[in-house]
Amino acid sequence: MFVIVLCVFFGLLLLGAPIAFVLGLTGISHLALMSFDYFSVIPQRMFAGINITSLTCIPFFIVAGELMNGGGVTRKLLDFVMEVVGCIRGGLAYCTIFTAALLSAILGSSNAVSSILCNVMIPDMEKTGYDKEFSGALIAAAGMLGPIIPPSTTFIYYSVLTGCSVKMLFMAGIIPGILIALAYCVVVRVYIRKHDLPRVFDRISLRRLLWSFVQAIPALLVPVVIVGGVMAGIFTPTESGAVACFIALIAGLIYKSLSLREIPQMLLRAAKSSASIMFIIACGNIIGWSMAVDGIPVMIQNAILSLTSNYYVIIALMLVILIIVGCLMESTAAMLIFSTVFLGLATAIGMDTLHFGLVFCLMLVLALVTPPVGMTLFVTANVAGLEVRSISKAIIPFVGAAFLVIALIAYFPSLALCLPRLFLGYGTV
Repeated sequence: MFVIVLCVFFGLLLLGAPIAFVLGLTGISHLALMSFDYFSVIPQRMFAGINITSLTCIPFFIVAGELMNGGGVTRKLLDFVMEVVGCIRGGLAYCTIFTAALLSAILGSSNAVSSILCNVMIPDMEKTGYDKEFSGALIAAAGMLGPIIPPSTTFIYYSVLTGCSVKMLFMAGIIPGILIALAYCVVVRVYIRKHDLPRVFDRISLRRLLWSFVQAIPALLVPVVIVGGVMAGIFTPTESGAVACFIALIAGLIYKSLSLREIPQMLLRAAKSSASIMFIIACGNIIGWSMAVDGIPVMIQNAILSLTSNYYVIIALMLVILIIVGCLMESTAAMLIFSTVFLGLATAIGMDTLHFGLVFCLMLVLALVTPPVGMTLFVTANVAGLEVRSISKAIIPFVGAAFLVIALIAYFPSLALCLPRLFLGYGTV
């Protein structure tokens, strides 16, 4: 039976079916092989998968991103970062990474961060002498920071599935996001030395720096309000998303670059993006439920524990399995299917649940930029006008750097848990 279900899953993937239909039809075929009595609950399971209050923050974050991009907020952030790092050799590349980190603290989405930076950065990088493939790979990799640096839709969805504290996940994601950004800077440094790329300008102008900072203040307030509000317990993630939309709207009006006539189109694009995410979650809930009914998570857990019970070996096995899963599956689908499997395994070996949740989410975020199914790769290639094959080759150093950071966090949990312990009292009685 399990072999037939796998054949259905991979057959649909090879045929190029949308991931939502792959998950839904695979789940339905699994239920059919078990019993037709389960068919009556399929609509109920789909609705139950999205009938969760915490998921309502996702549309708000998408709308905030649309308002920021249309209102010129992104440009102000970019100008400020450029003034800070533009005097460094290869400053455009560093500017891309740091701007992505700032946008990540606003949007929480890799695709949103990557698509915005493609339109803004690639033309300038080409004029300065960067290869277009490297530029696209850098932007796709930098987009990976979106679901890591809080607020993160990936962390929110994981908390919905497992009950893990989203506040703790947000705090734990800060240091990994910074470390991955620094690892990217090392890759960029090697590339810059090899190609002898120029500075944007020779020296920092204090006057320009202060002026760009003043102009960027409304934009910089957005992540402060979102993350600070959630961490302080003032807002729920959904409320913070709504407040972010309001601040992004006001910032666009302050910059006088937001056209009120374009708002309906922005809302329409946000509605389409939100609907596609919710449909994937709804269909994925079918296969997640069918696996739970059939006891597959327990079977996988027992199979791995029968091979070894060594803490470090099992962590290595989880990382290897997740990188393979990430190469073949979309991250939301993978989270639906494997969160229960690996959470039980992590609990069995005594791994801290917050630490596991962070590592699990980081590995699935890495899947966004790993070929052949990396969603952010496709978005970046499409917006930048590149072939996925060429950008996949150029992104390998960035994927390697990010994987090394995640492996370091997996084996040294204090790197990620120090901030939740220090500021939120995690682990104290």
